[in-house]
Amino acid sequence: MRKLTAGLFCSVDGVVEDPFKWQFDSFDEELGAGMGVMMGRIDTALMGRIGYQQWAEYWPKAERDAEFAGFINPLPKFVASRTLSGELEWQNSHLIEGPLEDFVVDLKNSDGGDIGIFSSISLVRQLLFAGLLDSLMLMVHPVIAGSGRRLFNDGDPLTRLELQESERTSKGNMVLSYGVRSS
Repeated sequence: MRKLTAGLFCSVDGVVEDPFKWQFDSFDEELGAGMGVMMGRIDTALMGRIGYQQWAEYWPKAERDAEFAGFINPLPKFVASRTLSGELEWQNSHLIEGPLEDFVVDLKNSDGGDIGIFSSISLVRQLLFAGLLDSLMLMVHPVIAGSGRRLFNDGDPLTRLELQESERTSKGNMVLSYGVRSS
């Protein structure tokens, strides 16, 4: 069975939105190497509509970050959206038809490498609480962002996690991988 993974940059106060605003001075070689390892295992992407639209505008013609562009552009991308319809323009992009959870179960039961969730806090939350996310990697930067969207909110269900891996990088980042703890 394929693994569903998500990796999010996170501030100490839990902000995961727009990490480019606060993580620039603590991104280090170890984080880059870890992301490379994760990218090497992923051969399919899940995205939400907003992230898809933002990335589809930038990555196909990106001149900077050529390594990531070379990874994400040819990757098969499946997009969860209630408002998009028809053919998607970004290469290898397809709309998810039917219930998201059913699609993900079928995708996990198909052949291939890991499935990564990209640029969607909502998908990470939905699939984590549905019990379908196998690994949640939080790359916690030594910064208090102060504002921005957080991954978890008041009223979320009590969910026990199990630490799968941890690493401290040279610039003080903590890379923490969690899975949902079995009962």
